[in-house]
Amino acid sequence: MFALKSGTRSRPRAGALPLLAICLGYFMVIIDATAVTLSLPALGRDLGGGMGVLQWVVDGYTLTFATLLLSAGALGDRVGPHRVFCAGLLLFTVASAACGIAPTAALLVAARVVQGAAAAILVPSSLALLQAANLDPAARARAVGVWGAVAGIAAASGPVFGGVLTDAVSWRVVFFVNVPIGLVALLLTIRHVVRPEGHGRRGIDPGAQVAAVAALGLLTFALIEARTRGWLSPAVLGALALAALSAAAFVAVERRSANPMLPLSLFRSRPFSGGNAVGLLINLGFYGQLFVVSLFFQDVRRMSPTTAGLALLPEGILVSVASFLSGRLSGRSGTRPTMLIGLCTGAAGLLALMAVGPRTPYLLIMLGLMAVGFGMAFTMPAATTTVVEAAPPERAGVASGAVNAARQVGSTVGVALLGTLGGGGRLAAPMAGAGAAFLLGAVVVALTVREGPRR
Repeated sequence: MFALKSGTRSRPRAGALPLLAICLGYFMVIIDATAVTLSLPALGRDLGGGMGVLQWVVDGYTLTFATLLLSAGALGDRVGPHRVFCAGLLLFTVASAACGIAPTAALLVAARVVQGAAAAILVPSSLALLQAANLDPAARARAVGVWGAVAGIAAASGPVFGGVLTDAVSWRVVFFVNVPIGLVALLLTIRHVVRPEGHGRRGIDPGAQVAAVAALGLLTFALIEARTRGWLSPAVLGALALAALSAAAFVAVERRSANPMLPLSLFRSRPFSGGNAVGLLINLGFYGQLFVVSLFFQDVRRMSPTTAGLALLPEGILVSVASFLSGRLSGRSGTRPTMLIGLCTGAAGLLALMAVGPRTPYLLIMLGLMAVGFGMAFTMPAATTTVVEAAPPERAGVASGAVNAARQVGSTVGVALLGTLGGGGRLAAPMAGAGAAFLLGAVVVALTVREGPRR
């Protein structure tokens, strides 16, 4: 665990205020990933730019979030999670204010990139602080349960939250509301949250970090620009080639590193590799369809941001129920059948949404969205469990960081790819792509995860 400094300020403080401080920071990170989706048409009208700009507003956030997660976890281990968490809160708050006042689309995307970096700093250190503040296993389990429930609530309420604020005031308020929340969380963290020491043993791997950012950034650029330039344009083909070279450089650097950011030996385990692949694929399908469907509701069905948020609510409202049922089934029958059920259910919903058009009754759309939301939430806990249990106990933190990074990579690629496939009110191509991602995930599970019922 962590070595704690002497003094009353460093003693574990399990209680409401430390938990509130940590969960407020995590809440901002999760809700910001979905709330902004409903404000995209409004900010696009104000700042100008087409689909590519809107994709970068979303992907600028998830790109740095995905690629910096593992390094941020290492930084928290090295200098102490309390310092890192406070720095992340301050940076996220300042970046949110910058998003709210951004006069141009380019400055908004730049501020979103900084927001994503702050989010990557916050998430690993928030869980480390929960562990340090709750030394009793039962108390820790309850605290982590609340932490996870906050994520579910934030993800489910994000679209409605973003839609209501955009309709009632402005899309800028979606970002400004983070400022008081962030300041309150920072004050509570400074005054009430335990301050575990960093152990200074785990170093940062700068070469691998640069290669990871370059690989995902170039891939995202290629997928977004393919919409306007064409898949065979020199810029797109060049970016894809450079992305492949950057990915190869990442692997080469990690193989030679004495202290790798992501130990490649973990991927020799088929369940570890399969679970990470599933995390990437379901986020690709889910967040890609969320981006496309939210624009469809507003641009094609002419819904207001509030109405569009409410229309998406059934998809998110099943998250808590599906996550609970997933844990029960995984505990009784194992993660393999749980993931297969979730992936096939989500794929069925996505493939059904292919037939949606401007005049499709909302009830039919809602049934498809509910199947997608249930399938995603039913799969994710089992995939995470598969990855963590496949890693050695001393690598559990790295395994958790790996699956979360894989999920964020999937979100980034999903928005870029499915947003490029969509357009003109067409749902068939992006929903087919999302459904294919879920079905491919099911194939991966069938080939890599082998386990019997748990005792």
